[in-house]
Amino acid sequence: MHSVDCGAGTPILIIHGFCVDHRLLLGLDPVFEAHGQWRRVYVDLPGMGQSAAGPEIDSADAVAETVVFFARQAFGAEKFAVLGNSFGGMIARHMVAEFGEQVLGLALLCPVVVADHGSRTLPAKTVLQTDPTLLAALEPADAADYEAMAVVQSPENWLRFRDAALPGFRVFDQAAVQRISSSYALRTEPENRFADFQGPTLILAGRQDHVVGFEDQTALARSYAQSTTAVLDRAGHNAHLDQPELTAALLGEWLERVRDWKDRGVAARSIE
Repeated sequence: MHSVDCGAGTPILIIHGFCVDHRLLLGLDPVFEAHGQWRRVYVDLPGMGQSAAGPEIDSADAVAETVVFFARQAFGAEKFAVLGNSFGGMIARHMVAEFGEQVLGLALLCPVVVADHGSRTLPAKTVLQTDPTLLAALEPADAADYEAMAVVQSPENWLRFRDAALPGFRVFDQAAVQRISSSYALRTEPENRFADFQGPTLILAGRQDHVVGFEDQTALARSYAQSTTAVLDRAGHNAHLDQPELTAALLGEWLERVRDWKDRGVAARSIE
């Protein structure tokens, strides 16, 4: 897999969502820089960004296995943290199940919790602030992609979306994404694979997220003993773009907890 490796210190694996690439999360980098020494490893999932996907990449499990292999090569036996967004959040949960106590902490930004879209608890699509002048000034394809996701339309929000989300939208491998979509759920729910995870956890959701919702995310917190759960208003599926200051504050606090947890040691029991 293609990856971008920044900084030095405790590793943190950063996993983006579906049909985008690592650039969706690069805007978080100043937060990591401001909170200690972190080696940030941003990956492009197979079939997205600059990562190729052969015919063997035909399911979420195949993607997860690729990320596991990458992490073993990149980190060896070193402890690391994981941050996952959307589909990448489901993969991040898989990493906890796979690596157990080697994972120092888990951050989930608008994660997929229920793989089957029809079974998710979702709010109605809501746009709290429209900007017809802005939309009219954009290229039609850009306007359509932005309008589909934006909860608060504004020039500032558009620029964040343009720089973070659109680059991945324009380059993903459609055939690979279709194969993965045909088997989008993991064979086993990650939380069924471990007895508990004591590492610091952050679960962040958008109140207006009509893609994965927020209720399934708050319920997920029961599986993570040291979890902070936040539902951000005026935020959709790209909550970190819609509410960057709140996201930065919550992510910074999580990083401090992970650093403290690393100093004290971690404990996780496997039931596999």
